[in-house]
Amino acid sequence: MSIRVVVADDQELVRAGFGMILDAQDDIEVVAEAADGREAVSAVRRHGPDVLLLDIRMPVMDGLEAARLVCAESGCKVVMLTTFDLDEYVYEALYAGASGFLLKDVRRDDLVHAVRVVAAGESLLAPTVTRRLVADLVKRRRVQPAADGPPPPSLDALTAREVETLRLLARGLSNAEIAGTLFVSEHTVKTHVSNVLSKLGLRDRVQAVICAYETGLVTPGTP
Repeated sequence: MSIRVVVADDQELVRAGFGMILDAQDDIEVVAEAADGREAVSAVRRHGPDVLLLDIRMPVMDGLEAARLVCAESGCKVVMLTTFDLDEYVYEALYAGASGFLLKDVRRDDLVHAVRVVAAGESLLAPTVTRRLVADLVKRRRVQPAADGPPPPSLDALTAREVETLRLLARGLSNAEIAGTLFVSEHTVKTHVSNVLSKLGLRDRVQAVICAYETGLVTPGTP
């Protein structure tokens, strides 16, 4: 079954270029394009895609508000597109439920890989810049908490092994790497990760990493 994608960007050449790259893959289908946030939300509602590539800065409705609506209304995974690796809006996008972000100058292979990874339920946590962004996000929140932001969930509901899984996940380890560290099967790790997300009411691994930082389970600079 193909991964269904909506591409939203107010620059037609960017939108078309990404669309052509993705549509050329046997396992990916671009079902719609959108030129602003409102069109992006409508396209998701109409087509029910697996992944939405969403530019942060767009007219009519910006990508941040569009991400909030899409993440609240559907199971569609949102990947934000930005020109700058530390765009201020990216921080809020992660809290809104986005599964990660890509720079607009992303390589062709990395774009395709990102769509496949997010569609499979993973998140864009491997790049160093993303881990740096999450750590910086948490430091900003501690200095100036968002008035409307929910408090971080308690980890009391987790078992000791689930806490350890969350700690390793927050360090950027893949399921296979976590399995090797804990001397368990990859299937067992997937179960632990699923339990962590379910018990803490989290959407995906990005939000789990944010939770790990906010609760102090890990701290910026943890190896």
